[in-house]
Amino acid sequence: MKKKFYPDYLIEILFVAILTFELILILTFLFPPLIGREIDFIAAYQPRPEWYYLWLFWLLRFFSTDTVFIGGVLLPLGVLAFLIFIPWIDKKIGWKLTAFIAFAFLLIFLITTIIEAIS
Repeated sequence: MKKKFYPDYLIEILFVAILTFELILILTFLFPPLIGREIDFIAAYQPRPEWYYLWLFWLLRFFSTDTVFIGGVLLPLGVLAFLIFIPWIDKKIGWKLTAFIAFAFLLIFLITTIIEAIS
C-alpha cells in the first residue's frame, strides 16, 4: 500500500518533531545553561558602554569636565579627518612622509596605551 503525505507522513513528521521538542525541554530543565554573568542586585550600578565605544570611554578619562568636548568630539573627529584625507596628503607630501606621520601616530598610541596599562 502506498502512503500519502497527508495524513500518513505528516503524522510521522509531527510526532518526531514533538518528541524532539519535548527532549530539548527536558534537557533544558535538567541542565540549565549558564548564560551571561550573575547580577549582584546589592552593588551600585556602573554603566559601561558596548565594546565599540570603549575607546571613547577610556579617552574621556584623560579630560576634565571643562575639556571633555575636546576629548570626546574634536580629537576623534581630527583622527577621522586625518584618515579620510590620507590620499590627498599622500599626493602633496609623498608617501614616505605620510608613512612617517602614520607611524608616529601609531607609536604615540602604543606608548600611551602601555603607560596607561602600567599605571
